[in-house]
Amino acid sequence: MSRFQNKVAMVTGGGGGIGGAICRRLAGEGALAVIVDHDVEAAGSVKAEIEGEGGRALVKTVDITEEAACQQLVDDVLSEFGRLDILVNNAGINRRGDITEVSTDDWHASFAVNLHAMFYLCRAAVPHMAAAGGGAIVNTASQWGLQPAPGHIAYNVTKSAVVAFSKSLARDGAPQRIRVNSVCPGEIHTAMLESGLRRAGKTVEDLDRIVPYGRIGKPEEVAALVAFLSSDEAPFMCGSTVEITGAQAVS
Repeated sequence: MSRFQNKVAMVTGGGGGIGGAICRRLAGEGALAVIVDHDVEAAGSVKAEIEGEGGRALVKTVDITEEAACQQLVDDVLSEFGRLDILVNNAGINRRGDITEVSTDDWHASFAVNLHAMFYLCRAAVPHMAAAGGGAIVNTASQWGLQPAPGHIAYNVTKSAVVAFSKSLARDGAPQRIRVNSVCPGEIHTAMLESGLRRAGKTVEDLDRIVPYGRIGKPEEVAALVAFLSSDEAPFMCGSTVEITGAQAVS
């Protein structure tokens, strides 16, 4: 497929498990993937994979918690390529702990990365998308933003806010044909998930057993959903919150 031929797609957290899969999927269908990540090595690895498959990609190392940096990032992409068709706000952190355990710094950091950065980037991108006649924004929330998991209050609250933000922005952006949707993954097999499992003394197989579908998800499955929501095949998908969980309840 070549649904994104000649389009420019920016993906935050593009060097991570889900973000990298999204970049590879969009680039594989013709987009220029702008990989935004603080981890230069991880982002560079995704770029190399894309280019090895004949795709186009570039890396932008930006502190997305800084408002001015987000504005400059969008301005630079528009200056270089003249367009920004797709924005995927995928970057996120998970600071664990209930209200007596999570630190004030972790609480503020969770909002800075999971919510404020998305606000800054959308505010920078929306006027240009409107002037171009439309665009697609997909924000990565979480099933925990809909059904909170115990011991993760900062993550749960920020991901709930991502859902609310996406619906609100969709209502405002729809008249300009700016489609905004959010995806809510369940347990997805990434390096971050494996790290959490090791801390908890659990295995991937332990998680597989609690998913009705029989296994946890793959980053490529989330990427396929994001690609659909970003494409012209989903013209009436606007303001939607799409779960991708294998029918799993919160673990």
